[in-house]
Amino acid sequence: MQLKVLAFVLAGGEGTRLYPLTRERAKPAVPFGGKYRIVDFVLSNLVNSGILSIYVLIQFRSQSLLQHLSDGWQFGGILKSEFLVPVPAQMRTEGKEWYRGTADAIHQNLNLIEQSRPDIVVVFGADHIYRMNIRAMIEYHEQKRAHVTVAALPTDKKFAKDFGVIEATSSGRIIGFHEKQADAPTMPGDPDRVYASMGNYVFSTEMLLKMIEEDQHDPDSSHDFGKDILPKAVDRAELFAYNFNTNPIPGEDPDKAPYWRDVGTLDAFYEANMDIRAISPELNLFNRQWPLRTASYPDPPAKFAFDEEDRRGQAIDSVISGGCIISGGQIRDSVLGRNVYVHARAEIDACVIFDNCDIGRNAKLRHCILQKNVRIPEGSMIGFDLEEDKKRYHVTESGIVVVDGKRTPMQLSTIIV
Repeated sequence: MQLKVLAFVLAGGEGTRLYPLTRERAKPAVPFGGKYRIVDFVLSNLVNSGILSIYVLIQFRSQSLLQHLSDGWQFGGILKSEFLVPVPAQMRTEGKEWYRGTADAIHQNLNLIEQSRPDIVVVFGADHIYRMNIRAMIEYHEQKRAHVTVAALPTDKKFAKDFGVIEATSSGRIIGFHEKQADAPTMPGDPDRVYASMGNYVFSTEMLLKMIEEDQHDPDSSHDFGKDILPKAVDRAELFAYNFNTNPIPGEDPDKAPYWRDVGTLDAFYEANMDIRAISPELNLFNRQWPLRTASYPDPPAKFAFDEEDRRGQAIDSVISGGCIISGGQIRDSVLGRNVYVHARAEIDACVIFDNCDIGRNAKLRHCILQKNVRIPEGSMIGFDLEEDKKRYHVTESGIVVVDGKRTPMQLSTIIV
């Protein structure tokens, strides 16, 4: 029997640790890898897995995310089961509050489950960079006859204090949850690693409805799956951990570990972008069997101009998006978004540059993240004197300089969407 699957994507996170990139947008709408947005990863995973009934639950600073979904993710066929619909907070609680936790977000949208009447409900976050065959996780869920299946990432035990850790038996049965404890139990048969919860869940619908309804009557609950609902359900339901490292992706080397990155900080976000521009990238954006989908824009191809000794347009070990013009400038180890203009003799080294930026003649940038629409004046130097940069820009602990339109004295557009 073909299971009917309904997906909820939790895309309402503020992403405060990514500030100032999240000043005007929710974390899932932050640009990544040149032409994409963070939310594109979970949506691509769902669509590539054949899951086409998707509600995207939005909340904070949602305009940029709504625009992105409208530009490239609205789809539907003659079947009512094919849709991708953004859903704002419904204010269905007595106090008409915003979503109070992951479980409350689903509770406020129970009518959508009742209308669809699915066999399976999958609840996935929109905050991470990863590839996942969700259909394989659902098959595991069915094989185990589970009520709930939790995606589990094998992680070095020294990081246990940073995650919610799943305690499981050798068969995958979950017997406990340990929230950010350095001494959390390790994986069965592996004393060096723990199962970190990825915050991605597969539920049998009947059990999901029962657990959420019970949780709403608990005055001490924070209404979160990982913190409240699932720990209480360990002894009352069939919970299983799904080992993410066993997840098969069509078109990928089966011996290669699946890619997953938490881009919750500016440094982590920068490093994840750097992962895609390597000669043998850890995250392969060129797998046509498992494409990363996004909005479609009518951009012209990238263009490289001039071939003179001191004015040669070139890019080395970099990702260059459509509409870029590299007019005598040099790019190395960088990721450029759409419609970036790099003028003569400018040098860009190990930078992440969002859409519509303009890099002036003879400017030099190193280890920078540039917000959309930033204009770098001729002859500027950023990333070479961090003490000086801190007077005008946000600088991370590792020395990444974030050039944000609303922090700089330069002439630039202040509209960042």
